[in-house]
Amino acid sequence: MPHTATIAENLCPVVANAWVNAEYKYLEVTAPPVALAVEPGQFFHLRCPAVGEDQPFLRRPMSVYHIDRAGGRIAFLYKVTGAGTRGLASLEPGDVLDAFGPVGNGFTMSAPGGHLLVAGRGVGLATLAPLAARARECDVRVTAILSARSVDLMMSEELLRSAGATVLTVTDEYATSHVDAVDALVREIHARDPIDAFAICGSNRLLLLLQRLGRELGIPGEVALEQRMGCALGMCYACVKPFRKQPDSESLTYRRVCWDGPVFDLQEAVSW
Repeated sequence: MPHTATIAENLCPVVANAWVNAEYKYLEVTAPPVALAVEPGQFFHLRCPAVGEDQPFLRRPMSVYHIDRAGGRIAFLYKVTGAGTRGLASLEPGDVLDAFGPVGNGFTMSAPGGHLLVAGRGVGLATLAPLAARARECDVRVTAILSARSVDLMMSEELLRSAGATVLTVTDEYATSHVDAVDALVREIHARDPIDAFAICGSNRLLLLLQRLGRELGIPGEVALEQRMGCALGMCYACVKPFRKQPDSESLTYRRVCWDGPVFDLQEAVSW
């Protein structure tokens, strides 16, 4: 998919920045029209504030979790893990977030009347939420499989349900997220309502499983990848990963996650 959107440095006033559980925060900002044009799967390159000894030099890529075009707002869901995200966590209502973008190529929507299965784990759930909302606008049915270590770390259920998705949750805590269990779940869904496409993010285990099922059942798919980045514009080549040259090939090539992706053909990805 070609890059068609305008890319800009957007200065976005913070509306909210609240904890949703012990590890993740929800950051909502007011956004200008350029930023509101973001499509599911695209991302912003965020400037992270310096706090104490944390002095982030590079921006951090962050996929959009929610797009409210009518209200003029976008939101991010992020895990607080290092200097950059600790800086983001320090933002308070009234502060300004510097969000460069929207950047990258997003998801390709299934044909109207189709059935899309989205599967994500952890922060990958944030990337898939806007896709479910867009699917409803395009008359595409969505089944979402949400995976997490435990019930208290499960996210996005309400947002996905509000977007019209049928939501199924699996966790390590209850031993429902292992490969065999999810394999059986996907086959059951497909037998009941044939799946036309997969979309996944957030787990190498899910990637490999749905690649195998996609080949066996003839279901195409896309995967949104994450990678450390420098410029987010394809110039620095800091985010290069290996890919299969074609879905059915074992010959490898190398692509930039920021500019050639971050959404790629499911069968061409080597790892998440």
